[in-house]
Amino acid sequence: MASSSSSSSMASTSPHGSYDVFLSFRGEDTRDSFTDHLYHALNRAGINTFRDNEEIDRGEKLNPEIGRAVKESRASIVVLSPNYATSTWCLDELLSILKQRKECNHFVLPVFYHVDPSDVRKHNKNFAIQVKANQRWTDHNVNQWKRALREVADLAGMVLSGPETEFIKEIVDTIYNKLDRKEVHLPLNLTGLATRYENINSWLNRSNAEFLAICGMGGSGKTTLAKYIYDSNWNNFESMSFVEDISRRCKESDDLLQLQEQLLNDILGGKKRKIPGVSQGTCKIEEALQTKKTLIVLDDVARRSELIALLGSGKINTQSKIIITTTTENTDNWFKFPYRRCEVYKMKLLDDDESLEVLSRHAFGSKVPMGGFEELALQAVKYCEGNPLALIMLASSLSDDNTILYWKSRLNFLDKDFDSRIQSVLITSYESLPSILEKELFLHIACFFVGKDEDYVVKILEHDYCALSGIKTLYNRCLLSVSPNKKLMMHRLLQEMGKHIVRQESSKFPTKRSRVWLSSDSYKILSKGEGSETMEGLAMDMPMLRAEKIAFKVQAYLLSLFMLNFQSSILKTDALKKMDKLKLLQLNFVQLTGSYENFSEDLRWLSWLGFHLRNIPSELFMGNLVAIDMSYSNLEVFDPPMVLQSLQILNLKDSHNLFEIRNMSMIPHLETLILWNCYSLVHVCETIGDLTSLTLLNMTGCANLCEREQTNVLVGLEASSSLQPTFSFPLSLHRLFLQDCNLECTDSFPLSFSLQINLQYLNLGNSLFEFLPCYDHLKNLRVLDLSLCSRLKWLLCLPSTLAELYIYYCNSLEKISFQSHRFTLQEFGYEGCISLSEIEGFIKLVPLAKLEENDLGHLKWLKQYQNHEVSLVGDDELTKGRSSCVQMLYEFDIMSTSLPDLKDPNMTPKYASELSSLSFDVPSCPDNRKLIGLDVTFKYAISGDDCAWFCKINTDNGVDLMYNPKVFGKPEFGKVGMWLSYWPIGNLLDTGDKVSVSIAVMTGLEVHECGVSLVYDDETLENNVEILGGDLSGFQLSTGAFYLCRRDFFELMEVGRLAPDWFRILVGDTDTIDYTEVRGWRKTGRPKQLNPSFTELKTVRCIIHGPQLEEIYKIGEMSKSSFVDETLEFTSSMLGETMESATSSKTSDKAMKAEDMSEDIDDQFLDLASSSSPPFLVPRKKLRVKEFGVIPSLRSFMSKAFVSDAVSGQIKKIVLGVNLCSESQREKVMKALSEVKGVRTIDFDTNDGRLTVIGDVDTMDVFDLVWNIEGVYMISVEPAN
Repeated sequence: MASSSSSSSMASTSPHGSYDVFLSFRGEDTRDSFTDHLYHALNRAGINTFRDNEEIDRGEKLNPEIGRAVKESRASIVVLSPNYATSTWCLDELLSILKQRKECNHFVLPVFYHVDPSDVRKHNKNFAIQVKANQRWTDHNVNQWKRALREVADLAGMVLSGPETEFIKEIVDTIYNKLDRKEVHLPLNLTGLATRYENINSWLNRSNAEFLAICGMGGSGKTTLAKYIYDSNWNNFESMSFVEDISRRCKESDDLLQLQEQLLNDILGGKKRKIPGVSQGTCKIEEALQTKKTLIVLDDVARRSELIALLGSGKINTQSKIIITTTTENTDNWFKFPYRRCEVYKMKLLDDDESLEVLSRHAFGSKVPMGGFEELALQAVKYCEGNPLALIMLASSLSDDNTILYWKSRLNFLDKDFDSRIQSVLITSYESLPSILEKELFLHIACFFVGKDEDYVVKILEHDYCALSGIKTLYNRCLLSVSPNKKLMMHRLLQEMGKHIVRQESSKFPTKRSRVWLSSDSYKILSKGEGSETMEGLAMDMPMLRAEKIAFKVQAYLLSLFMLNFQSSILKTDALKKMDKLKLLQLNFVQLTGSYENFSEDLRWLSWLGFHLRNIPSELFMGNLVAIDMSYSNLEVFDPPMVLQSLQILNLKDSHNLFEIRNMSMIPHLETLILWNCYSLVHVCETIGDLTSLTLLNMTGCANLCEREQTNVLVGLEASSSLQPTFSFPLSLHRLFLQDCNLECTDSFPLSFSLQINLQYLNLGNSLFEFLPCYDHLKNLRVLDLSLCSRLKWLLCLPSTLAELYIYYCNSLEKISFQSHRFTLQEFGYEGCISLSEIEGFIKLVPLAKLEENDLGHLKWLKQYQNHEVSLVGDDELTKGRSSCVQMLYEFDIMSTSLPDLKDPNMTPKYASELSSLSFDVPSCPDNRKLIGLDVTFKYAISGDDCAWFCKINTDNGVDLMYNPKVFGKPEFGKVGMWLSYWPIGNLLDTGDKVSVSIAVMTGLEVHECGVSLVYDDETLENNVEILGGDLSGFQLSTGAFYLCRRDFFELMEVGRLAPDWFRILVGDTDTIDYTEVRGWRKTGRPKQLNPSFTELKTVRCIIHGPQLEEIYKIGEMSKSSFVDETLEFTSSMLGETMESATSSKTSDKAMKAEDMSEDIDDQFLDLASSSSPPFLVPRKKLRVKEFGVIPSLRSFMSKAFVSDAVSGQIKKIVLGVNLCSESQREKVMKALSEVKGVRTIDFDTNDGRLTVIGDVDTMDVFDLVWNIEGVYMISVEPAN
């Protein structure tokens, strides 16, 4: 027995427990010989070993310290010597060891020392234990010990043969290999890793999927997370294996053999095994995987073939877990076996706080930056965009010299070049792309199309680069992502890597590169007339270049900069003529002189914002163009110079001088036409109606084109009165935008769209009509926007296919009905509709003053209180601006109203309680009367800002109703209000039923008393429905209860405005109702799988414009709670992680010193402002708001330059330049602007990075606001049209 062994003292303890190995042995057999030698050999090998100490007091029962030692050990060696089974102490140790093995995968190694394993198994010789006349050798104990001996003999053990020294060495090697888990020792303070580990705990503990694929870009922490999982779960598996860097090590068959041997030996343990060939290795691994409960990590798998070679395709032990790390996003087809299931975890990059901590730890050795380095640290964090490996590498390089000058120099280097160590991590995904076309596609997107709409880019690049499939490949390799609104997004480091690859084509001569995106480089090329056959794409942004020049000059204190307008340098077309392979040309407000002959015939994309000519040059070859964007142009007439067979997209947005579009028949395959804000347009060629491919037409703001009377400017003659426009809409239209066109519905122009039966999206906002025709013929219509149609009174018979309806501020609208007589809208915006009283299938909210007594039935006595005032709360969209007179709400066929605390005898209930609940038995009906319903009342006071409550009715015969009214009264502070409701549920109640009524308050309400009265048929309402009417199946839970509610209370809970236990308060402690059933609850009840077309057209209160998905936010007078907050929430997901514009260079971050500026700056600034074309551009972070205190003349200048038209009541158009990358910055700008008084609309144009604010605003309010926000600058202010 081990108690007689010599004392043991451990120098250290195991990282996962007190000991690595527990030694169980019979002291009198091996204490001073074999076991002692084995103990010291284990210690010499660094294996922390426990053996029983001489000083432990022995007794007949096992000492508790021995039991603890077994539990705290990772493995046990049981030395089965001849007299082992004669000791109850040893036998009890064996029981404890085997119990630990069963519960915790404790490894047990039997060592048969001068005994035959069969004797142990069959209880022969000294192992033939029997019951004795002893309190320990009982029948129960002996049977347990026999089973234990049989079990340990069946384990794979070691039998002494040959020299004991060699035998001991084999034992030590076996234990060492078994306990060597090949852990990678993780550094301390792995920021953010624990939270990400928690996200995948369910896979480890509960999921029936054997595989977990951790996907993400290079350096995102996939391997580190896999190691963390591996190291944290060593004691839950029989075998462990971590195979690293598979993609790099899997180039040749010999390399693959080495990986197979490593994996097989890790699974089976013991002696190392040689594998003759890859196919044999796969078979052996398949067999091994079926036998052991194994945790395997396969790091950096790039292809399915690698996975099959290492694991085969057979079944594996159902308790095993296999983790794969990969830069491949879509691994679905890797597991096309019915018996292999895989979950996917997409690696989450670090947020800003986590990133700052990682950078600080590796640069400064602390959780926060060193004093004085805060701004520089944030700049470094912004550069890495949450990539952990990049943060560590950058921090390492910055820590070489922790001085501010060095940090500034190093960060400035990153603006000009790319860190080679970071590139070495990221480049593998790019190099593994299967074809040159996909590599070229990646480079084009990195240089020109980040932040652009996916469909838009596909159209442009499909012909040359098979973009549709190529983008999927890039997405699957984690080189690209697609935002929820289908914008192509790319991590900044990947984008910088792509640009760096292009720079390496010619480090000193941009002309010799395939792509040029920096405006400064493009300017030099165009000004010098340089060009080359290698050039495939070129971009130049003149406003951004002006901003850079102005910023540089200001910083250098050269006041002459303020006269700078670039007119001294003439840019010519000569350079473009030399670019025979040019496919992509993006010019923002660039003026070129010269001939347009001999331009590249390969040109696919021409984006020329602010095109300066009045007409399209006749010599310009446009035959292969797919997309033309000439927004903000000076065009007066658009007339194609040739047949444009390939052209699919034409964008002439904000071409304010454009008055005619000719020869539309020469663009036969046009799909998208954007004429947004072309307010001078009066004529569009009638052949537009013959186009068969045109699906999107945006004519927002083209009021002159649609007016009934107009001037024929083409011939200078006064046109006769006409009741219809001179063109017709194509039959192929899917999306049509006609807001701000002053439309009226007339006999000659009925707005019926009877021929456009394919319409899916229709916007007629801000029109003048009072009624619209029935749209039941538009079977495909999904979205209808009629916002700001202030004269609209009724909307009748809307098609049943409609999924989204927006009627913001239609303040004359009274009624809405549907073809199906049911409310099925997925999105419904109705704020500001103060006259809206009835929405079929949804609600009816009518002032008592507009109801007749017959309408109220047994509640007709309420008429006397019709002039009382009660403030309504609940649905902000419905209550804002509405009359405060007493209103009657009809919802789910329940009538309810809110009143002041009345002392009317009609309010005295039959059953009453001073609590929030009561119960009663349904009595027999009086003679000749029938029970038709219940009146439920309660008195309450408001106790908080947010009110959430339900009225519940339950009976013992299965009635279970929970109702949350859309609106209810809010009494003044300190006063009591009353809620009265009528429930037509008489047919559900029988005499003797037990009825329970309660008011369940989650927050914000104090119930003073409640009551119930019975309503009989001679007091019925006219046309009363005697049971809750309509199809309520969407509101029925799996238990049969009806959850009559039209909001998602989880939204309140998630923002901290509702306690997490709100659902328990509602339903009680019962577990019969699953709270997840009501998560995401909608106006139509339980969440449903949306029709795909609904999802594709989802706008979430924004209006989609054209291929770039330009968005308008209708801000106006809308409340923050009901509209602005939700708009901002969508802004973050819609703008996504838009990177720096491909055409923009970075502006200087150095502000000028105010004390060195002369006050005569005013006039020079004004000269520049008046001479600049395009509009004068004020660079961001060159003059700060805080500096106006010491230079009041600068603010005076701004007032002169931008606010000369700041007269109250005048509507202004303020254009801002936006160069923001982070989601928080964008949200900050949108939120701040939405709060400026007088703002009506905010238009963000993702194509050119401009943000336009329109409204009766103080321009200086906007100027002061944006001047202090990084990445935003003022461009122009002008009267709004």
